Amino acid sequence: MVSNTVNTGTVTRADLAEALYTEIGLSRSDSADLVESVIGHVSDALLKGENVKLAGFGTFLLREKSERIGRNPKTGVEVAITPRRVLVFKPSQVLRERVDSALSPKK
Repeated sequence: MVSNTVNTGTVTRADLAEALYTEIGLSRSDSADLVESVIGHVSDALLKGENVKLAGFGTFLLREKSERIGRNPKTGVEVAITPRRVLVFKPSQVLRERVDSALSPKK
């Protein structure tokens, strides 16, 4: 279980490395190296245009967005939005159920 010592609502690389150190017993430097390695592998696969699926967690997908007309919300002026590739995350059913049960009010 990863817990924030500062409780900023954000889990950092340092938090993940600390969890590996605490729960698995890897050295602090090995834990940090492992976190960096995993993030590097995920990033490299995405840069190659591959989707990344982590069973029980979710899938990082690359989606192509076509050109479209948008509107500046402040001025109302129409603007052409160029085509681009976006990264999206689709949580697994297991993760969704865990989050839902953790956030649902306890009776």
